[in-house]
Amino acid sequence: MYPVSAAFLQAVQENTRRQKWSGRITTTKGIKYEFTDKDIVKGSGYITRQCCGSAEIELGSVYAAEMGITLFLDADRYSLEGATVELFYSIKLANGSWETIPMGIFEISEANRNIKTLEIKAYDYMLRFDKSASTESSSGCPYDFLSWACEKCKVELAHTQEEIEAMPNGTELLGIYPDGNIETYRDLLFYVAQVLGKVCQINREGKLQLVSYGNEPMVTMEAKHRFSSSYSDFVTRYTAVYSTNEVDGISEYYCLDPDDGLTMNLGINPLLQYGLQNTREALITNILNAISVVEYVPFDSTTIGNPALDPMDVVKFSGGHADQNALSCITSITYKVHGRHALKGVGKNPLLASAKSKADKNIIGLLNQVENSKYVVCAFENASELKVGSEPIRIIDVTFASIESTSVLFMGNVNCVVKAEDETVSVEYAASHLMPNVESIVAKAVAEAKEEEEIPEIEYETLEEEVTVPITSKVNPVVTFLYKIDDTWIEDYSPKQTLHDGENILPLLYPISGLGANSAKQLEVYMSVEGGEITIAPANCKAAVAGSSIASGFTEWDGKLVIEESVNVVTMAENVLTLKQLRDSAGTRVWQETIYGFADSVSLIQLENSMGLIGLSDLIEIE
Repeated sequence: MYPVSAAFLQAVQENTRRQKWSGRITTTKGIKYEFTDKDIVKGSGYITRQCCGSAEIELGSVYAAEMGITLFLDADRYSLEGATVELFYSIKLANGSWETIPMGIFEISEANRNIKTLEIKAYDYMLRFDKSASTESSSGCPYDFLSWACEKCKVELAHTQEEIEAMPNGTELLGIYPDGNIETYRDLLFYVAQVLGKVCQINREGKLQLVSYGNEPMVTMEAKHRFSSSYSDFVTRYTAVYSTNEVDGISEYYCLDPDDGLTMNLGINPLLQYGLQNTREALITNILNAISVVEYVPFDSTTIGNPALDPMDVVKFSGGHADQNALSCITSITYKVHGRHALKGVGKNPLLASAKSKADKNIIGLLNQVENSKYVVCAFENASELKVGSEPIRIIDVTFASIESTSVLFMGNVNCVVKAEDETVSVEYAASHLMPNVESIVAKAVAEAKEEEEIPEIEYETLEEEVTVPITSKVNPVVTFLYKIDDTWIEDYSPKQTLHDGENILPLLYPISGLGANSAKQLEVYMSVEGGEITIAPANCKAAVAGSSIASGFTEWDGKLVIEESVNVVTMAENVLTLKQLRDSAGTRVWQETIYGFADSVSLIQLENSMGLIGLSDLIEIE
């Protein structure tokens, strides 16, 4: 409910009221059109908001509000494309003053010009989230996902980070993985809000707001405030939820004690698929606790109207055939400009739904994750820059699982920059040139000195000699690819390619056949180069394993990190080995920029007698 004064609540409950509506249209070029009651065609204005569908209570919903109005307004309809409409409601209080509240900000989607009027239909900012989201692989807390979506779609978030973290599951680290079924930012909002046990709405200031179901009534609707009303003879309440664990292929069931209410189906939430089982149980239990406050009587009513009410508001009804002790939740509301307001609260009957929900409670079995005819792509791209030299380094790592016996195809592209080495070659050339004879030079000089009449010419001799010239050029680097499947090197296939200095595109292809049913595979590709150095920028090494009857091979992490380091063979001299102290350290970066450091050292070692040291390794296990 929009915060208003006590005088406002008193004024909207009076038998008569003085009220007015106004608004403002702002075009993308900044032109503003103000309008008041006299500019609104009678009976044309309405606003519809909802938080659930037409049948039952929902969690995580992302419905957009709709506004329609017809105005006596002289405005070019073509200039209204993408314009915003703001509506305001004002009521005169008992002390003679006026109190005005906003009714929302909407973006025009359709404007039709009649002879004298302009028909407008608009929606709130929720439609901005219908933008394709690139979420192949990501992780973060709920606030990170919400703020990221709001930033990308240019919608302000109504909550601070502290407010989000105070919500159920608000501090949990969530992960998005490939095949997560998140196509738009609106999908992402739905799944995040479901994890938080909330419903998404665009509030009257145009900000994204998450609202929870409550049990405290905002107002009481008396019989004199209602034109018509109907109430169900049951109370909608939830005591259990079940969620599909797509990784294990089971439907998990969580319930309260006693379990005598409805069961809410959370479906396949990609944010609840990976991680420890205990963490998943805690997340879903918090969602169950958030939905367990629902204990509402479904209703349908037409009232004199209270523009301060919003979807998700809990109300009471008194007088007439209403049960004044029961609570109801507004799941849909339609405001009519200078007209009646229609309120609705939906919900299922626990008695009628018990047969189906009890059957669902007993279903814990395998689900068909992958249909036989479904073509699945398990994708990979490098997250950081790669430097390739003469030693092979891993550039691609794809994990997948085969559901049935099948064959797959590995494909990839490596966009890289090659820096070829310089090569200097000495080339010998035979050179000949004329050399003046010394005696002829002297004879000429003497004749000139004596001023003789006949001056002899200088005589030349031809000399030949060998000349060595160094020539520097770029070599042609040769790149080699090595394939590895489940720790087994593919010996008979290691393709090579000659490159040139500069930018290159390297295609990769490898068919994998004979995959057995219910088997996990890890395909690794290593790369090395002779005669230069290769740089691969982030996201420039893209690869995929594609085929039918496969799935991404992510397995549940058991919470253990294993780091292993090996020291090469060390030989002994005269049966004595002296190994100076070795020190090394490892750093791991986790979410929220928290850094944990680990270090180990090997002290001075002296080995005598006839002992051979084959290798030295230390093993660190971090729980």
